[in-house]
Amino acid sequence: MSDRVAELVLGAQGGDRRAFASLVELHWPMLVRLARSVVGDAEAEDLAQEALVVAWRKLGGLSDATRFPSWVTRIVFRRSLRRARRRRPEVALAAVEEPASDSAPAEGIWVWQVLARLAPRQRAVLHMTVLEGMSDSEIGAALGISASSVRVH
Repeated sequence: MSDRVAELVLGAQGGDRRAFASLVELHWPMLVRLARSVVGDAEAEDLAQEALVVAWRKLGGLSDATRFPSWVTRIVFRRSLRRARRRRPEVALAAVEEPASDSAPAEGIWVWQVLARLAPRQRAVLHMTVLEGMSDSEIGAALGISASSVRVH
């Protein structure tokens, strides 16, 4: 698939909008899921779309076409992180109280409440590890941090 992605990137860098549209189709679901994990459902698609506009404008500066997936992921992540930081202050996970057992909501709801209280970068790392199945080095490349920082998060 990386050969196909590189071919599409080179075409898009040459101004082929259809090639860029194909890149968007290939990466859209993952980019929206990442944005959703950081900023929530309401803003995820808009944010991914805004990031793809930035990617289109800056695509000429991408020197290695095979790095497109991690490059565009980093753009989405950074924009998501900025938006999440503007929206609300972070709350330490230790500050989250466990609900009383007799009034606890369904387990899945409580998990999302806990995840929502994590720092945006921690949510992104957790999302990429668990949902996307990415390795520490892949996540590090996508987020612009070291693999050891990924493990810390």
